[in-house]
Amino acid sequence: MVPVKTYGSAVYGVEATTITVEVNISSGNKYFIVGLPDNAVKESLLRIESAVTSSGCRMPRQKIVVNLAPADIRKEGSAYDLTIATGILAASAQIPFEELGQYIIMGELSLDGEVKPIKGGLPIAIQAKKENFKGFILPTQNAREAAIVNDIEVYGVTHISQVVDFFDKGIKPQPTIVDTRDEFYHAINNYDADFADVKGQENIKRSLEIAAAGGHNAILIGPPGAGKTMLAKRLPTILPPLNLYEALETTKIHSVAGKLSASDALITKRPFRSPHHTVSDVALVGGGGNPQPGEISLAHNGVLFLDELPEFKRTVLEVMRQPLEERRVTIARARMSVDYPASFMLVAAMNPCPCGYYNHPEKECVCAPGVVQKYLSKVSGPLLDRIDLHVEVTPVNFDELASERKAERSEEIRQRVIAARLKQEERFAAQEYVYCNAQMSPQMVREICKIDDAGHLLLKKAMEKLGLSARAYDRILKVARTIADLAGSDEIGLEHLAEAIHFRSLDRENWAG
Repeated sequence: MVPVKTYGSAVYGVEATTITVEVNISSGNKYFIVGLPDNAVKESLLRIESAVTSSGCRMPRQKIVVNLAPADIRKEGSAYDLTIATGILAASAQIPFEELGQYIIMGELSLDGEVKPIKGGLPIAIQAKKENFKGFILPTQNAREAAIVNDIEVYGVTHISQVVDFFDKGIKPQPTIVDTRDEFYHAINNYDADFADVKGQENIKRSLEIAAAGGHNAILIGPPGAGKTMLAKRLPTILPPLNLYEALETTKIHSVAGKLSASDALITKRPFRSPHHTVSDVALVGGGGNPQPGEISLAHNGVLFLDELPEFKRTVLEVMRQPLEERRVTIARARMSVDYPASFMLVAAMNPCPCGYYNHPEKECVCAPGVVQKYLSKVSGPLLDRIDLHVEVTPVNFDELASERKAERSEEIRQRVIAARLKQEERFAAQEYVYCNAQMSPQMVREICKIDDAGHLLLKKAMEKLGLSARAYDRILKVARTIADLAGSDEIGLEHLAEAIHFRSLDRENWAG
């Protein structure tokens, strides 16, 4: 008999590769799967046999050879169950095979024939469209994410019998259709939180506005209960909205990680990821035997918030250094390496000391001498070097908490941030991979962040008087450039420099006494 071909897909990183599943039935009584399958794929024949029988079809009692091509790429996971099952049914003449080559078919099968969800529906659909497949048959739970891709028919199925009817009787389920633009613009600004909820803390709101405007990383230092976490959670509400390309890119990563619910089609809000301080290196950066995106990739185009920064393991923080610079992470394995995007804003929060009350206006710090410095030194210099804004958070007093005065809404702050980002887009139009002030190289800082003689004098005095380290120099100029953009100024003025100097607390030699 001539081998029957069906088509599935394998996801590596955030890109998909089409897999041809060839099924040949001949005399004998054994099943074989070849083409570098892992254990989950090898076990699929047992699931398939039960599922096929449950659907009212028969499993051939002959020699079945299944080849997954290209044979030199490792095939992992249970998503090939439906692809292989369809091939076996066609090879045993239980369904016609003429139309099989027009569709990508993916899904995990349960013993009763139910089709379970898969990971990576969106990148598979994008690749299927590129290769001119007519349609994509996959679990109903994944249909909406795949339907974002136009010009390809997406059919969600819940049972293998629907696939049998699809090819045998021409009974097709209703294709899933998603109006991408309507989906995108409908939910783009729907945030539950708002800066208007925050009483007082005007200086912290200002620092986060600067961070959002220039894409700067920030660290919030203050006692417990001062509002660090509450403020950080509201940062995405003042960031510029995702554009359609960013939304697709972000959705792709969450699709590969299996983080999209059945109701999700497109991620329209900037992600906010807040891993616990017990997180492992692999969970944060990505990897594992079957590489998966980590928290830094799930935060792509959004915010990664690390609360209680000194409590994170030193190794976990150190592996973040390279992705912070390169804005992507490469997971290398013996047979392959995969790239995940990781362009995120880092916002960290920490207490100033173990007891939490160093520099507190009312409560006294009870830490022993030298303990504060030891606590702060848990965060390495190279990591701090990548954080532009050091913000001291002080507790809100009762009068401000009880005040009925309305605070500024996130939407108003966001408009200023968008205006500042537009200035930066014009400035960096000729630069590839540079979109905001935070991404400037030292050479670009010297060319773009020019200051006059009075500015030089102010900066010199500040560095001498406050004991600022040399690494603070470029950071101050970058932040000053962003403050000038927010003010609509083409030049960096003294007031912009003075405000930027204010945000370098941890660089002061005497800060932790």
